[in-house]
Amino acid sequence: MEWGRAMRELSTAIDYLAIEDPSEIPRLQLTEQLIELHWQMARLQAQIARRTSVRGASH
Repeated sequence: MEWGRAMRELSTAIDYLAIEDPSEIPRLQLTEQLIELHWQMARLQAQIARRTSVRGASH
C-alpha cells in the first residue's frame, strides 16, 4: 500500500474514534475495543521504533 494512502486511512480511523461517544458503547464491546486499540497502538509504536532506529544507523 502506498504511504500516503495508508496515512489517510489511519487518520480517518482516528477521526472516526474521536467522534464516537464511548459512554454509549456497551461495556463488553468497549472492553473488546480497548483490547484491539491497545494491540494496534503497540503495532504502531513498533513501526515508529523501527523507523527511529534507522535514523541512528550510520550508512
